[in-house]
Amino acid sequence: MQNKSQKTIVTYLFDPLCGWCYGASPVIQRLGRHGNIHLELAPTGLFAGAGGRSLDASFADYAWSNDTRIEKLTGQRFTEAYRTQVLRRPGGRFDSAATTLALTAVALSEAERELDTLKLLQEARYVDGLDTSATPVVHRLLREAGLLAAADRLAAGDAQLLAANDSRMRKAQGLMRSLGAQGVPVLVVTDGQGSRLLRGEVLYGDADRLLDQIASA
Repeated sequence: MQNKSQKTIVTYLFDPLCGWCYGASPVIQRLGRHGNIHLELAPTGLFAGAGGRSLDASFADYAWSNDTRIEKLTGQRFTEAYRTQVLRRPGGRFDSAATTLALTAVALSEAERELDTLKLLQEARYVDGLDTSATPVVHRLLREAGLLAAADRLAAGDAQLLAANDSRMRKAQGLMRSLGAQGVPVLVVTDGQGSRLLRGEVLYGDADRLLDQIASA
């Protein structure tokens, strides 16, 4: 059996509210299950807090147009419930702070479930039409998934969680800068040869081809 040190480390730079990151979900899930790859999730905070914004009709139309392109390319569903209950929700926010913090809470309590939690949060938004910019919604989703410790930490917003979350985002942002990444999703492959960037477009094609690229990156 291989241990972590013998595996190729693949760091996934993403934001949980990024539609293109949701489009990449099937390939990312496959990477996470691959026996020769250690997948590390690195939320960048791109749309968290100051990076977020209020939802208005103009932005909703822009986002839906973009999401329609992603669905055609990847087959990932963006439902009418998402369009009406999230994008067109009066007074809504586009802010990944709650989902990013939730993922860090899971990483601290049940790290092996973080990738599944990312999928859960993405599908809750884009398929079920739940407003995952709202902390109470995210808290409920964690509890329903049996992630009770993470849910409690998210609700409490304790200092250790906030510090860990800030550290993860700063580390991810630093990695993006050092490798010249301009946006997400992005993969960083690290092995004995160093760290190399694989840009997001590789996540929307053939998964076997991507695995070959990772092996030869």
